[in-house]
Amino acid sequence: MAIRFAVIPAAYGPILAMDQVVQIADQLNEAIDARRDDLIALTQDLLRIPTINPPGDHYLEICEYLASRLKARGFEIEMIRANGAVGDSDRYPRWNVIARIEGRHKGDCVHFNSHTDVVEVGRDWTFDPFGGELKDGKIYGRGSCDMKGGLAASIIAAEAFLEVCPDFAGAIEISGTADEESGGLGGVAHLAEKGYFDPQRVQHVIIPEPLNKDRICLGHRGVWWAEIETYGEIAHGSMPFLGDCAVRHMGAVIREMEDTLYPALAEKRTEMPVVPEGARQSTMNINSIHGGQYELPDDFTGLPSATVPDSCRMIIDRRYLLEEDVNEVKQEISDVLETVKSRRKDFRYDLREMHGVVPTMTKKDAPVVQTVSRAIEDVMGVSPEYVVSPGTYDQKHIARIGRLHNCIAYGPGILDLAHKPDEYVGVDDMLDSAKVMARSLASLLPVAA
Repeated sequence: MAIRFAVIPAAYGPILAMDQVVQIADQLNEAIDARRDDLIALTQDLLRIPTINPPGDHYLEICEYLASRLKARGFEIEMIRANGAVGDSDRYPRWNVIARIEGRHKGDCVHFNSHTDVVEVGRDWTFDPFGGELKDGKIYGRGSCDMKGGLAASIIAAEAFLEVCPDFAGAIEISGTADEESGGLGGVAHLAEKGYFDPQRVQHVIIPEPLNKDRICLGHRGVWWAEIETYGEIAHGSMPFLGDCAVRHMGAVIREMEDTLYPALAEKRTEMPVVPEGARQSTMNINSIHGGQYELPDDFTGLPSATVPDSCRMIIDRRYLLEEDVNEVKQEISDVLETVKSRRKDFRYDLREMHGVVPTMTKKDAPVVQTVSRAIEDVMGVSPEYVVSPGTYDQKHIARIGRLHNCIAYGPGILDLAHKPDEYVGVDDMLDSAKVMARSLASLLPVAA
């Protein structure tokens, strides 16, 4: 087992001997194991704050909780509201927190970034989604895997490192940010725009997303969302021949996609190590479709009126590969629509872009990749698997806006459990990940004897 820690130059103090390096590794493990109950309680506390997004509930509450804990450990706290960002309002303010602690000497800054929002609960739970129940070594709850377990593990890792290695060089930051589940514009994107991820300020970023504890996620595929609207003419439902059904026009669009676009996407493959295997091709999901009258409220007991729908809207979610050009992605949809237009009388449509993210992938020789890789080998005795996420996460904003590319996702949790009923995170997985994170801190932030 090759343990590698950075050491402070002799000018700052004596250089660590190998037996001291081994001793620090053992002390970090012991400090984290001693915090097992604290890790469980911290995770449960976080889960019991129902930060559902949308709409963005309890963001201030969870940021204040994190601020209180980390301030007591010596961190300086900054609370940042993303005023004016997409989704921010007086009713649902987009709050973020950044905690920073400086070492005794100058050096790099390692930043652990976790989103605090969780998706809707959905059906078919057998555990209280916000109860944080511990059973058979697993903590259940919405957001346990994605990604409050990772947030808790990063806090425990930092606290253990500060106890064992108080005389370190550099700085540690821990952030809890908003809105990752809905694009991150009120969270990491806002912070990146304000300079919080400037490479002069932060040098290494670890995002504890749930990609499995023995994997390092280097990046993600690209995404392009758009809304297609087809138009018709309203008429009485008993005489549809006097109108023009927009839903039937949209049906023709979907049929053309099924006949030509989906087969073409299935042929596009990537060299990116995307997991699972099915995501190594280009994909497109029909996110939603609505035509005709608006859906009636639950307390309405009447019947809809008889009309021919004059509008139909569909939102598409296109995921594309590093080898693809986004302009070609857009052109494929335009080609589908124009083909349908050439075949159908009175076919009219609008195509509106909603948002897009380019693919990103950190190089394997980046310092944070190499450091976490060695730490996984030391803690778990296995070589890590390098993967790419099928969906985007906040690395996109750190790379694109912050221009900081020394960034990865690494954390506890099983990817397939994210957003599922009875979501959980394993306690032992969190402990192992915390040990990897703590060792990574000891490698990236030099310590003195």
